[in-house]
Amino acid sequence: MLRSSWVADTQIMEGAYCMSINGYGVPEEWLNILVFIHVVAAIVGIGPTYFGHVLLRQGQTWGQLKSSLVYTKTLEKFPKILGSLAVLSGLLLAWLGDYGFDQLWIYGAIAIYVIIQIVVIGFMAPAGQKLADTVFASAEPADRPVPHDIAARLSKVNKINWIATTLGIVLFLLMFFKPTL
Repeated sequence: MLRSSWVADTQIMEGAYCMSINGYGVPEEWLNILVFIHVVAAIVGIGPTYFGHVLLRQGQTWGQLKSSLVYTKTLEKFPKILGSLAVLSGLLLAWLGDYGFDQLWIYGAIAIYVIIQIVVIGFMAPAGQKLADTVFASAEPADRPVPHDIAARLSKVNKINWIATTLGIVLFLLMFFKPTL
């Protein structure tokens, strides 16, 4: 066993080289599986939210907007489930892998994720729910254009979505490049 001040244990476990900051030796194959789960969960979990901009576009009729809001509700399930899996697997990777919690990009990624949650849960979801309540309560014909006040609310929700998706891109870049100081 090799020990240094910040790198804890280097172990040989059943023929697989494994390095761990926290002293928990995890076979490299398991870490690779965890990385795969993390990457797929992040892409599939967060990716569909970028399609929200298509659904929240201007110039829709009442019928199109109602359909878009139904699809938006369906797409919300992806980040709730797989996004949560991406966060948990990322935390496990930092804890069990050889990154540890001593790298600034990990704290930056966690902070950006928290900000995204605040933007989505605190601002986008309430604005989107008010919009949806108004649209679904309306008895307007499906082929009628959406009036200006509803279009303005739609625009507001889409702008908030742009903030969240832009932060998501920054989050992906942090994880891809893993910048160090």
